[in-house]
Amino acid sequence: QVMLVESGGGLVQPGGSLRLSCAASGSIFRIDTMAWYRQAPGMQRELVASTTRSSSANYGDSVKGRFTISRDNAKNTVYLQMNSLKPEDTAVYYCNVFASSRSAPLFYYNSWGPGTQVTVSP
Repeated sequence: QVMLVESGGGLVQPGGSLRLSCAASGSIFRIDTMAWYRQAPGMQRELVASTTRSSSANYGDSVKGRFTISRDNAKNTVYLQMNSLKPEDTAVYYCNVFASSRSAPLFYYNSWGPGTQVTVSP
């Protein structure tokens, strides 16, 4: 089973920056895609950014040029650097990984973190 712990959320003023981290632990065999999603009140969960094991990245249109996703495969950790934050970035941010476990190394499945709140407000 893969367990995810997010950190780095908080309150920031418009134009500010935050860095989110998500560490995966447990009986992990291999992690493929790592991603960040977000969900604002009354809205559907949306993809913010994702990265493959080779660090190829994909971004949602609303965050392109402002957010950067990165990962450390040795630490099973994914990061999200968020710059030029806007009030509309306010949401709960969720970490997601597509990984397999040692007990079933060829079977990949999605795991989600509990989420971390990001609030952008004057």
